[in-house]
Parts: sequence; C-alpha cells; structure tokens
Amino acid sequence: MPQRSMELVIETGSFEQTEAAGNRLGRLLEPGDVVTLSGELGGGKTCFVRGVVASLAPASKELVASPTFAILNEYPGQPPVLHYDCYRLRSSDDAIELGLEEQLSGDAVCLIEWPERIADVLPDERLEVLFEYSGEDQRSITFFPHGSRGIKLVEQLKGTGDCCKKSLSEEHRSDI
Repeated sequence: MPQRSMELVIETGSFEQTEAAGNRLGRLLEPGDVVTLSGELGGGKTCFVRGVVASLAPASKELVASPTFAILNEYPGQPPVLHYDCYRLRSSDDAIELGLEEQLSGDAVCLIEWPERIADVLPDERLEVLFEYSGEDQRSITFFPHGSRGIKLVEQLKGTGDCCKKSLSEEHRSDI
C-alpha cells in the first residue's frame, strides 16, 4: 500500500521538463530500485524514462523508446536500466515465465510501464509514478512511495526543490 501522506506531486510544462524530472530521479536511483510508471498513452512516461537513462546510462539516452513491441529495453550503465512495457502480458504468470520476477530483485534499476498487469510480482519496496494530463503540454506527475526505499526517494526528491521547472539542458548549465 502506498504511503499516500508522503506523496509528491510535480507539474511539468514541456517534454524537456518531464525529461528533467526523470533525470533528477535517476540521480537518486540505486541498483535494485523498482519504479512503476502509470498513465495514459502520451502521458510523458517515455520522456521521463529518457531522463532517468540520461543520468544512469548517458550513452543510451538517444536510444530510449517505448518498448511496447519488445517488452524490454535494456540500457547498459552503472547500474544498468531495464525498461519494461507489460501491456502485452496477460498476468503476473506471464512475467514469471519471462523471468521478470528475478530481474526485479537484481542489481539493475527497473522501470515498469503497465505495472497493474503484473501486480502480484511487484516488490513491496518501490516507487509508483502516475502521469496525468493537466493541460495541452502540462503533466501532473505524482510519486507514491511503497516501503522505506520509496519514502526515502520521495523525501530526496522533495529536497531538490523546484527541480523540474527547468529543462535538462538548463539544469546541466546550472551544474557547471
């Protein structure tokens, strides 16, 4: 059960800001972290993943695409990033047959779209991220922590202040 009182909501106004939000989270992720991504098609999940990959596997950033037809895209980095799209899976049984359950407890960072399809195999320790339209280019991104690791990630994100109102390129300029 997510810790609803600990949730964090951010608003982004462009693809670049959504990517910057993913980058900020990516900087906090560690081997074994699991992040679920839910929301409508076109809601910003792939832009967000591109930001996470930019921080963990920068050489693969331009390769990020929705893995709808592949189920899994893997991006080598430290740690590696496994990006799942579970839309085509019928149930948690399919995930188990594919070996996904073992990968969720491995040393990679796992990003999972359509997590409701494999709810029975999701670990208790995870971060749930919900993407909702709040205008033509605006997105409302809500982070729901599950377990102590999820709570720590949300607290760290809260500590970054207004991190997601800048584009990724603006953020890199301010880091220089």
